[in-house]
Amino acid sequence: MTPQEKAESLGIKFTKQEPAYLAMVVRTGNLLITSGHVSDIKGKLGDGTTVEQGKLAARECAEKILNSIWNIHGSLNGLRVLKLLGCVNSTLDFHEQHLVINGCSDLLHEIYGKTTDGFHARSALGFAQIPTGSAVEVEAIFEIKS
Repeated sequence: MTPQEKAESLGIKFTKQEPAYLAMVVRTGNLLITSGHVSDIKGKLGDGTTVEQGKLAARECAEKILNSIWNIHGSLNGLRVLKLLGCVNSTLDFHEQHLVINGCSDLLHEIYGKTTDGFHARSALGFAQIPTGSAVEVEAIFEIKS
């Protein structure tokens, strides 16, 4: 099953995006670099938002990233996930940002393979606030395989 077919089988929807204030994805050479994509799920980890809710927010970010990639590349096929930066809206004493961002990584592993094109580098950081009060923001870098 191709990455595009796998994503569709998981119920991920792909919709055409209108140009925004900033580019959601830019291409340079064989790289696709995304802007940060925020979750619709709001909240602060360590203050009422659970790790499981945070993981769902991170997965939501991954789905949005994939839709933006699809808009630029026309497909999820022929790509390799290189790097994720996961930003978690969290209290100073919350220390499980890495578990939250697993929600994004897990989906990309499922679509691209955990040990193949989905095997990626990643940072997971805590932030005092994320735009719009979102629980999570993620940006990604993909390689277009030749």
